[in-house]
Amino acid sequence: MPGRALLDTSAAAALLRGDPALADRLDELDTAHTSVVVIGELIYGARVPANAEANLEQVAAFAAAVTVLPVDRPTSEVYARLKKSLREKGRPIPDNDLWIAAAAGRHGVALLHRDAHFSEVDELQSLTW
Repeated sequence: MPGRALLDTSAAAALLRGDPALADRLDELDTAHTSVVVIGELIYGARVPANAEANLEQVAAFAAAVTVLPVDRPTSEVYARLKKSLREKGRPIPDNDLWIAAAAGRHGVALLHRDAHFSEVDELQSLTW
């Protein structure tokens, strides 16, 4: 079990909902990270329902509790390499998920997720719960 993992949007949302199985999985980690892309998706999702203010506070607390990895030039290089590989395989994945995978790859951390399409990404160390 790796000591560090990047939570994708499905993992972060499950954590915010209080998923006990995910909490157990996180207890096995030394450090939790996420991507600025995940934070953007969470903020979007938090603004949709009527209780947006409380949801946004919850997202802010999550973002403060984990290391939020930026999109930088090295991440862009990983993104391009992964996107090319997936295109050549004929197995593209959504761009936001590709940016999230690129952040995990660039920083050498496992990606904690529940999305089957991440299995198409070469070089990605993948964790589920």
